[in-house]
Amino acid sequence: MKTRKDPIRMCAGCRQGKPKKELVRVVKSPDGEISVDLTGKKPGRGAYICKNEACLAQARKARCFERVFSCQISDEIYERLAREIAQDADDGE
Repeated sequence: MKTRKDPIRMCAGCRQGKPKKELVRVVKSPDGEISVDLTGKKPGRGAYICKNEACLAQARKARCFERVFSCQISDEIYERLAREIAQDADDGE
């Protein structure tokens, strides 16, 4: 019997491939709405970020999500990502 491996996705910040479970997904829905997708199952185009503040800062500085989605990303999305990353760090301690 084969064991199923977690798919590898690239972090928008550090550009390293990591298992999908270790990343946070940002999705652009078919109607153009950008949101944080904690389930990883919302329909639409996705981009991933490590649960690391340095990766988020790098992705924001380089405007990675803007390039991936071809649109402006609101501060609200970045703030939500920062909260999720901080919460995950608190849970891991």
